[in-house]
Amino acid sequence: MVSLRDLTPLQHVTLRFVVVALLFYGLATLEGMMMRAALANIPLLAPDHFYAVLNAHPIVGIFGYSFMLVMGAFSFLVPTLLKKDLYSVRAAEWTWRLMAAGVLTVWLSSLLFSHSALYTNYWPLPVTASRPVSLLVYAVGMITIMAAILIFCFNLFATVFHGRPEDKPVSALLVSSLGLDGVVNLYRTARGRKAIEHPDVPLPIVAIFRGTIDTVLDAVVLGGISLIFVVYAVYGLNGIALPTTWFDALLYKNIYWWGLDLIADGLVLIYVAGSWYLLAMLITGRPLYMQHVARAALFVELVVSWFVWSHHLLSDQTQPGWMKVLSGELITAFELVTSGIAVFCTLATLWQARPLTMTMPLKFLLGGIVGFGLGVPAGILQADLGMNRVLHNTQWVIGAHAHMQILVGLSCTLFAALYAIFPLVTKREIKSLFLSNVHFWCQMIGGIGMSVAMGFAGLDGMLRRTLYLGDASYLGEMYLAAFFGTVLIVGYLALMVNLIRSIGVRSLVSLFVTLPEKRGWPREAVVRS
Repeated sequence: MVSLRDLTPLQHVTLRFVVVALLFYGLATLEGMMMRAALANIPLLAPDHFYAVLNAHPIVGIFGYSFMLVMGAFSFLVPTLLKKDLYSVRAAEWTWRLMAAGVLTVWLSSLLFSHSALYTNYWPLPVTASRPVSLLVYAVGMITIMAAILIFCFNLFATVFHGRPEDKPVSALLVSSLGLDGVVNLYRTARGRKAIEHPDVPLPIVAIFRGTIDTVLDAVVLGGISLIFVVYAVYGLNGIALPTTWFDALLYKNIYWWGLDLIADGLVLIYVAGSWYLLAMLITGRPLYMQHVARAALFVELVVSWFVWSHHLLSDQTQPGWMKVLSGELITAFELVTSGIAVFCTLATLWQARPLTMTMPLKFLLGGIVGFGLGVPAGILQADLGMNRVLHNTQWVIGAHAHMQILVGLSCTLFAALYAIFPLVTKREIKSLFLSNVHFWCQMIGGIGMSVAMGFAGLDGMLRRTLYLGDASYLGEMYLAAFFGTVLIVGYLALMVNLIRSIGVRSLVSLFVTLPEKRGWPREAVVRS
């Protein structure tokens, strides 16, 4: 068995990302269960702290868990696929440190200072006057997270373009990275001309590069908003209340949701599509079916993702009607096409390569596709003006749509990548197939069950971001959600026990601190008589 001390610096930093991400996943799961318990009239949280946890929960889950797992996987996979070194391992080290510090700071702003912006941060700020300290701590944490994201994105961009062959100019690499060569090939094929068979950039890199563009824009927007929070907090600490009319509320909400929605498009849709393509190609050993179409769809999604934000504001009466229809409904519905292409190309690649051995990466890959097959149509449904009047701001939005995509679609895809790259990074195999299967079925059953229970509560009229005290109207759905959340926790524990058994506690700790050598003679020094 290879010691973790013998791994490369890139392998070490990849494992650090993975371990910290999984710890944050456990924290986010615990927070979610505490909120479900509170909604089921089990008093684990005080009313004020409920909203503080509600604010911290998505930050821990999205940035602490999802983003860090993505960062670890892509920091390893991008240079591996391009057959070159990562531009800067030191930058990757600073990325995981800043991400962990930023997420912990945001979490502490809720734990210690009860920051509770209800995950809207809508203008005017709800905590400006009364809690400037909590706002300042929260804003500093968010700025730290966005700085880490920008470093990560720069590292990936630099890896793609740095050290390129002399016959590959930047313009050619950029065209290929955006998927424009797929558009060109579709045009050439339609005209009866031969397609370009050897693109400059592999398809998974196209998806990663494309998603990273959205991620950069998201980081700039949310980082800029957090800087505004800092200004208000500093003035508040000095006893000066800045006027809330300083910024137009409608303009603010449009900018805010434009940036926030890019997380969904970059992380949840594009990064996931790239992971599907990579896993399908690794599992089958074949190129992706209809690769030109997949490349072109990634470029089309680049344009589409910039114009869908208005579906978050369909119930805002001040939002222009034409924007609701064009952006909120029509363009949003087109994402069903781009996501459908990703699903079809992946499944067709697997189908052509049958029979296949049902490995853990393949199981989780199929589970991720099922999650998106359930979650994406739910999102398209609520992006209808008529249905939005019923579903807006209900548990349906975060249950049938958001949690279905995150707990099943995104998480299963990330776990598929984890099981696939674990032997490559650690030079070890996962110890227990039984625990791996427990993790899979608990993730699927728990994720789908919890999402469906929350979705039914939303159909019954249960609001999101609202603590129901003494109201028994939705106890049945909340008890079911809590039960399936417990199933998720069992799956998480199975995963962690399996990883600890596979790596060892001492090896895991040695990833972060230097441990002294064990006393005694090394085995190699023992001479048999």
